[in-house]
Amino acid sequence: MQHLVSAILVQVGSVVLGKPNEIRLALACLLAKGHLLIEDLPGMGKTTLAQVLAKTLGLSYQRTQFTSDLLPADVIGISIFNPETKKFELHRGPIFNQVVLSDEINRASPKTQSALLEAMEEHQVSIDGTTYPLPQPFFVIATQNPIIHAGTYPLPESQLDRFMMRISLGFPDIAAEKQILQSESSHTSYKKLLPCVDTDKLIAMQAAVSQVTVSDNIIEYVIALNHVSRQQGFSGRPLSPRAGQALVSAAKAWAFMDERTYLIPEDIQAVFSAVCQHRLESTPVHFGEYQQQISEQVIGQVNVLNPLNS
Repeated sequence: MQHLVSAILVQVGSVVLGKPNEIRLALACLLAKGHLLIEDLPGMGKTTLAQVLAKTLGLSYQRTQFTSDLLPADVIGISIFNPETKKFELHRGPIFNQVVLSDEINRASPKTQSALLEAMEEHQVSIDGTTYPLPQPFFVIATQNPIIHAGTYPLPESQLDRFMMRISLGFPDIAAEKQILQSESSHTSYKKLLPCVDTDKLIAMQAAVSQVTVSDNIIEYVIALNHVSRQQGFSGRPLSPRAGQALVSAAKAWAFMDERTYLIPEDIQAVFSAVCQHRLESTPVHFGEYQQQISEQVIGQVNVLNPLNS
């Protein structure tokens, strides 16, 4: 399956230029059956990354532009009475796709944001008292602008916790930016791409990720990292057991992409910031700088060889 991983990374990297680590994190998130939040300034390629991933993975895809007047029914759908059949008929919303892009999610009201909670956690939606399963695999990829921008609503903690990872693309390097500027159609070039995998192969890859071995020492390492965030006087929010589960799942996907069937501490460290940054920060800040410091603070306080006695 490693040739499939390489093919996916190469194809996505041919459109999202100069961001190999961010692409690997995004793919690891999806292989670990997680949801992805991409936060950055407008025009940095957030939407393009989501579109290219969906196209490359061969999944059904729908984009919803989140705005201040968007309603929950616009996301999940609504039952409408048909006078001819005298029955209510479900008009499915964009949530009934394998990849749902919630573009600029923090421009919608908290009520609309919460429409995604059940879907992200249970892979189902409830409409007028009836529960409808969502297609498998199911991913939510959301983009958001920094909270300091006008017209944004902060995502509640319960919503943030549903995202396995939050990443930022950042500015491209000089070579990548030059290539972007020389290509007039770089933002639409993904439409010509062909899928590298189909649904069955993707599900098989996810199954292989779940079989990656996790030793007791790695589990103790994750527990120790969680406990650092729970100490009195810690400057961020404490990490929950669910954060630990997300950390292990993401690290297993990272190990799988490195062609290993077992976890090492470096796998945990590679995904730690992306998995835990949005769970640790206690106040809205400029994305990246403060959070990187607090992530390094947590990792730096745990001895890899003897984590529980750090």
